[in-house]
Amino acid sequence: MLTAIIIDDELKGRIALRQKLKDYCPDVQIVGEAESATEGISLVKTQKPDIVFLDIEMPRMDGFKMLQQLPDKHFHLIFTTAFNQYAIKAIKFAAFDYLLKPIDIEELKIAISRINKLRFSETEKKLEVLNQNMNDKNPFNKIAISTQNSLLLFEVSDIVYLEANRNYTTLHFKEHPKLITSKTLKDFEDLLPTRMFFRIHHSYMININYILRYLKGEGGQVELNDGTLLDVSRRKKEEFLKLIRM
Repeated sequence: MLTAIIIDDELKGRIALRQKLKDYCPDVQIVGEAESATEGISLVKTQKPDIVFLDIEMPRMDGFKMLQQLPDKHFHLIFTTAFNQYAIKAIKFAAFDYLLKPIDIEELKIAISRINKLRFSETEKKLEVLNQNMNDKNPFNKIAISTQNSLLLFEVSDIVYLEANRNYTTLHFKEHPKLITSKTLKDFEDLLPTRMFFRIHHSYMININYILRYLKGEGGQVELNDGTLLDVSRRKKEEFLKLIRM
């Protein structure tokens, strides 16, 4: 059984989430609720829950500021929020789960199932990335990558290319050994900055800073600095050549 608390200033939001957890996630027990960040801090300290469902937009102190006030963060964190594109992008870069209001039952079940598979919360590490991306003048320079056994932090610029493998993606780095993650290539395409990354093929997305040369052909090929040769699809050829100004 996992213990959880809900921190949300809206009563309707707390009631709805509590009911959905009761009906569809029987392995989660709600041990407390708070309607403000201040109450939430107290509740986390006293209850020491396995999971914190945290609303981002709250009066006086939002969810991000609340987290900065907590000395110990030994819990799995799931953000709940109305649509906020910038905050959601920062959350994704930090590999946190988030649930958009009104909360979808299937997405809630998936988030809980992911937590059941994790040995450690890694919340402290993820918050490093989140805080940097929320506060930096040049945000989204760091990304947290979850693997089956760990969470690793990387500079986005160190990713050389990404390779699709069904519902998994293999990331190839400048110096670090390659990593396999359960995110799809489409997930990374939506997340990584378009000024740096381009999807040249249904199987490949490259960091354009590592292009050595383009080899002409029906779609052609790209040679990267490390000697890797990757196909460019016919469909992507024109857009890619325009991008590299050839």
